[in-house]
Amino acid sequence: MPNPTAKPRRRWLSSLLAMTLALLASCLLTAATAPAKSNSEKLEAVEEKIGKAEEREGLLTSDIAAMGDEISALEGQVSALRNQEAAAEEELAAKEAELQEAEAELKEALERLDTLKARLKRALVNLRERLVAIYTYGTTDITEVILSSEDYGDMVARTAYFDAINESDEALAERVRSLRDEAKKLVRQRKIAKLTIEDARDAIAAKEQRLEATRSTLESREGALLSARSERRQALKSIENDVDEHEEIAADLRAQIAQEIAEATGGVALPAGPMPSPSAAGFIWPVEGTVTSGFGYRWGRMHEGIDISVPEGTPIRAAADGTVILEQSEYESGGYGNYTCVDHGGGLSTCYAHQSSFAVSTGASVNQGDVIGYSGNTGHSTGPHLHFEVRINGAPTDPLGYL
Repeated sequence: MPNPTAKPRRRWLSSLLAMTLALLASCLLTAATAPAKSNSEKLEAVEEKIGKAEEREGLLTSDIAAMGDEISALEGQVSALRNQEAAAEEELAAKEAELQEAEAELKEALERLDTLKARLKRALVNLRERLVAIYTYGTTDITEVILSSEDYGDMVARTAYFDAINESDEALAERVRSLRDEAKKLVRQRKIAKLTIEDARDAIAAKEQRLEATRSTLESREGALLSARSERRQALKSIENDVDEHEEIAADLRAQIAQEIAEATGGVALPAGPMPSPSAAGFIWPVEGTVTSGFGYRWGRMHEGIDISVPEGTPIRAAADGTVILEQSEYESGGYGNYTCVDHGGGLSTCYAHQSSFAVSTGASVNQGDVIGYSGNTGHSTGPHLHFEVRINGAPTDPLGYL
């Protein structure tokens, strides 16, 4: 049986497919007719890449510096550990000497014990024989000795002999007791020597284990840090290469933009324009334009002034009366390009960067509003503009507080 909903569904799918193809054709036509990006847009994209790369560069530089500090601290710990190891080696040597001494004492005690055991054995044999004799023949009573004596001389002789026998018995018994006590003493010495040996051995083993564990931990940490720092240095080098390539591209684009501006203006210098009114601080704006970048940190670095966007060749006015104290070309100032600074007295000065050309020289006195140069794109610039700074005793401060 045919499905009653099959034809409507096919018609709906056909319509959807037609709409999709029409939309795709429209997109392709729009893409084909879209205007190419201007040099300014290209430059903006490249500068954005440079900014992000410099930000990553700053982070990597901070990481590398932090790792360097940690590695230095770790090297200090390793050095301290080596000193501890040297002290431990001395301690271990002392323990070894103590161990050897205890072993020697134990050996001597054992030899002495063997000798005393032999003597005690002989003394016990003698004592046993004497006891057997006494048991066999009975004890000799002093009264019996007197009555059985033939005369006084015989009595004296027998009494002396009797005393000698008793003294010999007592000496033999005392000798047995002495040898027994000395043998017990040697046994105690043997036990003490054994404990000393075990304690020394345990102390040595524990010390060696602690040193080995500490050394292994430090070496592992140091190796990991060195490896991580090496990786970051490689990444930093790669980013620096990327920045150099982007800077070259940006320089080419700036040159093209400058050429476009020159062709559009016919190479004629722009007029200075009307004299602006001074601010409450007594300063005037050096040029009239839009502030495209403020004072403060930018891309991980300190931006020590403000950027004012103006066409290349715009006359730059002195913000206040003063004396030109510095004038550097783009080959001398580095990233500032053609650079002029004016001293206004009291430690206050203003500086003007990225000029296309100068209008005054070092040592010249200028009045507020005098043209000191012309805006440009020299140095590390992201397009025609004026970089304007206010400095107090050489330290940068926000120019907007004076304009």
